[in-house]
Amino acid sequence: MALATKSCLVSPLLAEKRPTVAASSSINSVTASSAHNRLSLCTKLRLTDHLRYSEVFGIKVRSLKKNGWRSCRNSQGSGWCMKLVASAVKDARQYEVANLDDILAERDACGVGYIASLKNEASHKIVKDALTSLGCMEHRGGCGADNDSGDGAGVMTSIPWGLFKKWCKEQGLPEIDESHSAVGQVFLPRDESLAAAAKAVVEDVFKKEGVEVLAWRPVPVTESVVGHFAKITMPRIEQVFVKVAAEDAMDDIERELYISRKLIEKAASTEPWGEDFYFCSLSSRTIVYKGMLRSEVVGQFYDDLRNEDYVTPFAIYHRRFSTNTTPKWPLAQPMRFLGHNGEINTLQGNLNWMRSREATMESPIWRGRDNELRPFGNIKASDSANLDMIAELLMRSGYSPEETMMMMVPEAYKKHPTLMVKYPEVVDFYEYYKGQMEAWDGPALLLFSNGRTVGACLDRNGLRPARYWRTKDDLIYVASEVGVLDIEPSNVTMKGRLGPGMMICVNLETGEVYENTEVKKRVANAKPYGEWLKAGSQKLEPVEFKDMVMYSADNLLKHQQAFGYSIEDVQMIIESMASTGKEPTFCMGDDTPLAVLSEKAHLLYDYFKQRFAQVTNPAIDSLREGLVMSLEMNLGKRANLLNAGSENAAQVTLSDPILSEGELASLEASELLKPTILPTFFEIDDGIEGSLQRGLDKLCEAADEAVRSGSQLLILSDRTTNMEATKPAIPVLLAVGAVHHHLISNGLRMSASIVVDTAQCFSTHHFACLIGYGASAICPYLALETCRQWRMSPKTVAFIKNGKLPSITVEQTQKNFKKAVKAGLLKILSKMGISLLTSYHGAQIFEIYGLGQDVVDTAFRGSTSRIGGLTMDELARETVSFWSKGFTEEAAKKLENFGFIQLRPGGEYHGNNPEMSKLLHKAVREKNQSAYAVYQEHLANRPVNVLRDLLEFTSDRQPIPIDQVEDASGIMERFVTGGMSLGAISRETHEVIAIAMNRIGGKSNSGEGGEIASGRFGVTPSFLVNSEQLEIKIAQGAKPGEGGQLPGKKVSPYIATLRNSKAGVPLISPPPHHDIYSIEDLAQLIFDLHQIAPHAKVSVKLVAEAGIGTVASGVAKANADVIQVSGFDGGTGASPISSIKHAGGPWELGLAETHQTLLANSLRERVALRVDGGFKSGVDVIMAAAMGADEYGFGSLAMIATGCVMARICHTNNCPVGVASQREEMRAKFPGVPADLVNYFLYVAEEVRGILAQLGYEKLDDIIGKADILKRRDVQLAKTKSLDLSFLVANTGMPTWTSTQIRKQEVHSNGPVLDDTILADLDVIEAIENEKTIEKTIKIYNVDRAVGGRVSGRIAKKYGDTGFAGEIKLTFEGSAGQSFGCFLTPGMHLRLVGEANDYVGKGMAGGKIVILPVEGSGFNAEDATIVGNTCLYGATGGQLFANGKAGERFAVRNSLAEAVIEGTGDHACEYMTGGCIVAIGKVGRNVAAGMTGGLGYFLDEDDTFPSKVNKEIVKIQRVTAPAGQQQLQRLLQSHLDETGSKKAKEILSNWEKFLPLFWQLVPPSEEETPEANADVEDRKVENLVAQPA
Repeated sequence: MALATKSCLVSPLLAEKRPTVAASSSINSVTASSAHNRLSLCTKLRLTDHLRYSEVFGIKVRSLKKNGWRSCRNSQGSGWCMKLVASAVKDARQYEVANLDDILAERDACGVGYIASLKNEASHKIVKDALTSLGCMEHRGGCGADNDSGDGAGVMTSIPWGLFKKWCKEQGLPEIDESHSAVGQVFLPRDESLAAAAKAVVEDVFKKEGVEVLAWRPVPVTESVVGHFAKITMPRIEQVFVKVAAEDAMDDIERELYISRKLIEKAASTEPWGEDFYFCSLSSRTIVYKGMLRSEVVGQFYDDLRNEDYVTPFAIYHRRFSTNTTPKWPLAQPMRFLGHNGEINTLQGNLNWMRSREATMESPIWRGRDNELRPFGNIKASDSANLDMIAELLMRSGYSPEETMMMMVPEAYKKHPTLMVKYPEVVDFYEYYKGQMEAWDGPALLLFSNGRTVGACLDRNGLRPARYWRTKDDLIYVASEVGVLDIEPSNVTMKGRLGPGMMICVNLETGEVYENTEVKKRVANAKPYGEWLKAGSQKLEPVEFKDMVMYSADNLLKHQQAFGYSIEDVQMIIESMASTGKEPTFCMGDDTPLAVLSEKAHLLYDYFKQRFAQVTNPAIDSLREGLVMSLEMNLGKRANLLNAGSENAAQVTLSDPILSEGELASLEASELLKPTILPTFFEIDDGIEGSLQRGLDKLCEAADEAVRSGSQLLILSDRTTNMEATKPAIPVLLAVGAVHHHLISNGLRMSASIVVDTAQCFSTHHFACLIGYGASAICPYLALETCRQWRMSPKTVAFIKNGKLPSITVEQTQKNFKKAVKAGLLKILSKMGISLLTSYHGAQIFEIYGLGQDVVDTAFRGSTSRIGGLTMDELARETVSFWSKGFTEEAAKKLENFGFIQLRPGGEYHGNNPEMSKLLHKAVREKNQSAYAVYQEHLANRPVNVLRDLLEFTSDRQPIPIDQVEDASGIMERFVTGGMSLGAISRETHEVIAIAMNRIGGKSNSGEGGEIASGRFGVTPSFLVNSEQLEIKIAQGAKPGEGGQLPGKKVSPYIATLRNSKAGVPLISPPPHHDIYSIEDLAQLIFDLHQIAPHAKVSVKLVAEAGIGTVASGVAKANADVIQVSGFDGGTGASPISSIKHAGGPWELGLAETHQTLLANSLRERVALRVDGGFKSGVDVIMAAAMGADEYGFGSLAMIATGCVMARICHTNNCPVGVASQREEMRAKFPGVPADLVNYFLYVAEEVRGILAQLGYEKLDDIIGKADILKRRDVQLAKTKSLDLSFLVANTGMPTWTSTQIRKQEVHSNGPVLDDTILADLDVIEAIENEKTIEKTIKIYNVDRAVGGRVSGRIAKKYGDTGFAGEIKLTFEGSAGQSFGCFLTPGMHLRLVGEANDYVGKGMAGGKIVILPVEGSGFNAEDATIVGNTCLYGATGGQLFANGKAGERFAVRNSLAEAVIEGTGDHACEYMTGGCIVAIGKVGRNVAAGMTGGLGYFLDEDDTFPSKVNKEIVKIQRVTAPAGQQQLQRLLQSHLDETGSKKAKEILSNWEKFLPLFWQLVPPSEEETPEANADVEDRKVENLVAQPA
């Protein structure tokens, strides 16, 4: 049975107003059939019979214990717990720290909004409107596996005293004194006796605090509307009424309540019922009603909310989409102060820094009770809950709500011309607090209220939608979407949107509305921040790099050997960066063993993998949106955050964290910082055992003493003039982490900064690790010396002299190295969606593969190390193995080549090696079974290369004859080839792979599937509607968190034609952050694809990392049909080396977690699981099947089978066998034929059959998810005996459906949609079938999403992208949902009278969209926002005319569409490759970033436009070419004709006045067009005249 999206298809306001589709008096109307299913409220998802009976009715519910899937039982009977981080060590370093596992357990995104009366008039209408708005946000939320338990929804309002007084009177209680009273909304244990015990604790604490408990009130609820899973964990809900007689001021009452609540929480934490107790709110001003409910159910569940006596002057509402479906009522929102839509990417660091502040944060406002406020934050709570806790702490400590938000979520004030020039005091505020508090960084829309102020603010990137409007009756509304309420247009006086970093606030007591700069000026002028900075802040002045070498060649070599350098590190990384200023690029992915599995010694950094954003938050674009990013760092003491003053500003500011030796010397001489140099060596005179731990203890003690003595800067240094064989250097990352955590545990971390002076740091990954674990700056002295010696070497001098290298100075080589490191750091930050290095600092955004718990607890506490690994002593031995090389005779000769990057004899083992390739080629080309057996034997005898090499098969069954096992054809249906795009590989390779997969019944990925997310490279309506499966590539295994990269050498004229680009121009595709900000945006994209192609399955590609199971739960709930898990070892045509080597995790861990989490959350039957990464044989297939995979992806091996010889030069376009080249002469050498690949897959399938027979199973279905057929293999690793693979072999159960049933289920459905109603109209059907013209008028609401997409799909299926000669003219009235007009085809004309949300015209290929406000609206159209963010995304044709403003990223990746808009937000025309955009109003920053084609015309009436343009590619000029003037005039006239725009009319009526005020944006590809260059047209005329008759 197909699945339908669980979304609110209509809201309460539709149910009453939509019996039929509205008709127009002038044209025909579409009549709604009586079967218009959209009128049902949130139609329930129809699951399979099993899911209905087992989960909904509880016959066999897979419920989780409190520890979720981590508490599963070991199938082998050893009582194993899957908790990823073991219990804390029992030593002096023990302290509570933010744990990555806890953070990953809850990820969410949401729909939010607020309504406020500017007259401060309380009414029940505000409650009703909030609930109605909430109901219209259902599609932005998620539901559990029972499809009835919402992920969470709720409202915050002022306290309805009238209602409560009435209740008191009914109960015979005395009337409440509002001026001294408060209400607590409390979740209590369900058990009556436990609830009584909890209430007793509450009353006891209140009594001790002098707070009188007046009464307990059971909150009246209707339990029948609660979903099955939510009901299981539903708390008892009561209100406690209290009186605070000792305080008169409302703020003091709130503080007393805050302290009381903290004391109650501490007391409850030690009780057995503690986890079932929670204060939703405790305040004299506000109250929160929330729960694990769907939006529409909130008002039905809480009877109070339907009571007419419930009146309030404001309401904040929130609908949660959690990627984790384990019901947790307290995590529903709003919180006590905030409603948060977004993700805090830096949470672990934020919490650790807040914990560090506990020793120094105090304020007289707390009257000596500061200790009772601690701890700050809760490591077990969600990011939203912690953000709320810290915001509440600051607010209760005297900061205003607005000030608190500006501190915690600062805007991108650097590179902001308006702020820097007009509001320097705001810049001073941000500069001051930059040194006091790290930003809580990540995409976020925050709504907040303390009962007196209601406000909203947006993150610095603007990666959440936020619209607002004001009415004549003095109500103001803010919401994630427009159209959530039915408001008469004539009543609206103002419409707008929050842009990046913007804020809007309402003072309920005065009725004033403060927009952005008004708010910030008021806050910034409250204190003399500029004066404080001037008095105390210092900037580190740049000091040039040295121009002479410091070491002899022999001494340099000795140091390089001792600190673990290889010839690859020097030549491929350091020298490459020194010569080019860029990170080196490589290809084909990483096929070497994890560091812990390797027989070669590795630097400590190699045990760490960078984390990256996927789905729940977006990676950002450091290349084109770098204006929001910063590498600045502050050094020095961070004093009491609650005592703002000039002494706090006494810090040293660095422009970036990479120091020259001269800059380090300046810091060493700083009188302000009082630096202490701490040598980082350990002694091995008495043996290695215990030596490293003793060295760390000694270092930490020295650091402790230095800080207590007043030092504000600790310089950890491994620099020495006299290297000693018995005094090796502590791995500097270990030293930094140990000191960092030691100072946190002792309450000293805020008192000093850590700077590193080290030889052991040369790659961007190294810098990121050091900063991520606590270093503020690094002087990489040996890398800099290596740069100098390279430049001064005779070889380099000769190359420069011969012109083989550009002329470059010694200083410039070091500048280039630093430039490359800085760009690399920005990329690493952006992978995780982080903008500021100060937020990345100490955030520990890494996973560890191969370090034991003693190492982790010493230096990397809170980081995930799932498989255990090296002990401290084993790490010491590895460290000494490097150090000793500096004291051998070989050290004086040359550096060793470890072969970590390129295959070398005697070097590191590579899974894809020439011997393996030759054996495979022999087997498939000769169709030789014995040759394949030799290939299998080669794989079986290889060194341990991947985690699965440590496993083997076991079975409790007897073998069966192979003829009883399913046929090879059934197995091969599950095989898929990787997404290798035409361009990365040759046309011949692409076609051979596709033909072979068609022959075996498998699937070949066109390689453009990943670009569905980015809306380009051939994604047209025809392409989509004719696909069997559409893949959304969220991340790529070889470079997760980054976009695609096609070197210019490979962009041949043919490839350029396919991709609508220019030959020879490199193609860089950023990560999918433009249209996938969050889980609900991914859900929208899936909805869009199901809309246009209802018969195509949608797959989502993820990359393995800790927490992928939580992400996958969200993807399943977002209605994906297939989830693909890729390993870090996936191939790639081109990627930075650091990305290939240092990001992503093994697919074994990712797959196991994904399968187990989906299973535990009863979501496994919803999606097929596919896995890829280094698959070579049938053994790999069976391993993956046992861990839960239904389908199996082959990438590199498919290429090898077709002829690839693993030359590893894909990125150069010089592939010797034409597999990965676009050069004609190379492609002519391509040896592959489809039969070779068919033979390979036949052998793999037969191998699978043989293994199944040996294990005693008849088909793959029988073992998928059956992890107990795996056991640990008896194999000895070179480095450690401590690896724990129990995670992989845990048998957590199997799905109730077979794998075949899951794979073969129907495509998930969007449910009833408006397009279906349109397509049910006989007139429309006839117009499509017979290419006629039809006109209709239809009512539309915000829950009507992707309108036009399915109609366009029907047209494209029949006529292609350009063949339809009819016209479908549809007029819509109202507020359109997201993706209005997506994938529109020629002949479709959509006219919207009203407004629209995000993604208007996404992927449109033709037709026309016109949007204009309702006639008689009470606002000026040109001043109002009429469409949302990311409009015309990836459009390949058509026109858009909108009489109003647009949000951020207007026309991003537009290829051919034309549009006129009356103003835009930031990043307009980003990555545009064609078409034409006209903007006749104000625009935001960063216009035309990455714009390589098309033209833009921008009206500039205040002469501010040039400063807003990203001039990296485009040039700006006035419109002087006649053809350009005609183009502009034509589009403006069309805009006027279509929309009646007053602004367009004014411009055209005063053409001579306005034409000189337009700027034209011209990328290089358009410079020789008539529209941009008048001379071109003149030349054309001359050529025509010169031709003979």
